Amino acid sequence: MGSNQAISFLTNVARAAFGLGAGATILSASLYTVDGGERAVLFDRFRGVLDETVGEGTHFLIPWLQKPFTFDIRTRPHTFSSVSGTKDLQMVNLTLRLLSRPQVENLPTIFKTLGIEYDEKVLPSIGNEVLKAVVAQFNADQLLTERPHVSALVRESLIRRAKDFNIVLDDVAITHLSYGPEFSKAVEQKQVAQQEAERSKFVVMKAEQERRAAITRAEGESEAAKLISDATAAAGNGLIELRRIEATREIAGTLAKSANVAYLPGGNSILFGMNPGR
Repeated sequence: MGSNQAISFLTNVARAAFGLGAGATILSASLYTVDGGERAVLFDRFRGVLDETVGEGTHFLIPWLQKPFTFDIRTRPHTFSSVSGTKDLQMVNLTLRLLSRPQVENLPTIFKTLGIEYDEKVLPSIGNEVLKAVVAQFNADQLLTERPHVSALVRESLIRRAKDFNIVLDDVAITHLSYGPEFSKAVEQKQVAQQEAERSKFVVMKAEQERRAAITRAEGESEAAKLISDATAAAGNGLIELRRIEATREIAGTLAKSANVAYLPGGNSILFGMNPGR
């Protein structure tokens, strides 16, 4: 009798435990949590994707009949490269950085048309499309001189195209720009040619200055010769005689100071090379 009661009791406990376990399993399957910075979209097996977006927190659903899909709605960075042709047929390598997020109210549409990985499917495609269209409007050298204008055109076009896919772009920037080896070599040769042209210009200017200085010097010498000629014509040979006397006086003064020169008495002869100490 006691054993039958024990068996009945254990059976009841097992049934209760099984019921509690089944209830806990059903309750767990009926709950799902949406974390901060996320939103959820519910898929119903009979009605398809529901039009309402589910916010943060813990929510109920019908097990097996409904399934949640979560989206990260925070701004995320994306970087990709593109090789585009310029207006003058030069190839340019560009790297574009985007900061994007989905339009929360249109998450059901995004899920139905693009899926969870919507940004990886859309952004590289429209990014290459816009870059090629904008770069083709400029020559290769204009991409450097008008880079802010080019970036603004790329930003405006990308924001407009992303809206067609319910994507918001918070920032668009060209982070890298480089040319092919042919154009880089041409730019280097152009710089060398400009430096040579500047050097030649300097040489020409220097030669012109030297020519002007020579002309001025020749004009001065000619003017001096003319003044001497005029003075000679006006004073006759007196000026020449005066210069000769002055030169003789200077020579005599110099010789008088020399210890190796002596004058002979009774004449104008001069004896050189005498040493007073001997």
